[in-house]
Amino acid sequence: MADSKEFRDEYSRVDGFGQALAETARAWRSRLDQRLEPLGLSQAKWRTVLNVARAGEGVTQKVLAERMGVEGPTLVGLLDRLARDGWVERRACNEDRRIRQVYLTSQAREALKEIETVAARLRRDLFNGLEEDELLRCLKVLKHIRDRAEHLE
Repeated sequence: MADSKEFRDEYSRVDGFGQALAETARAWRSRLDQRLEPLGLSQAKWRTVLNVARAGEGVTQKVLAERMGVEGPTLVGLLDRLARDGWVERRACNEDRRIRQVYLTSQAREALKEIETVAARLRRDLFNGLEEDELLRCLKVLKHIRDRAEHLE
């Protein structure tokens, strides 16, 4: 068994991982938000448009809230504003009229092209200086941690 100093040293090297991950995600979103601002896209708009597009049109509000990491009532208010401004449409599900599905409007689909272009440029800028195998290894680690977090009791 490792002595306590070795344990503390190892622990201190990985203890900041979660904090670094959160700070990286925040900084990345902030930079993307800054680059999309000239297009008139707030973080609420572009995050919702991207999440609907990635989840697939007709995604339920419940699934969308989970994907975005927000509570249902928070998402409802956001979707109300986005629908009013012509970004999304909500329709009742054919199988269960209580379930609401979210669809992008043509305005949102057009904006999605710009969002993806700007996001691709930002990814290129952020990944500059990293080798593909480094990124793939990082992605593997992140997926492992996500999967463990989703399945731990």
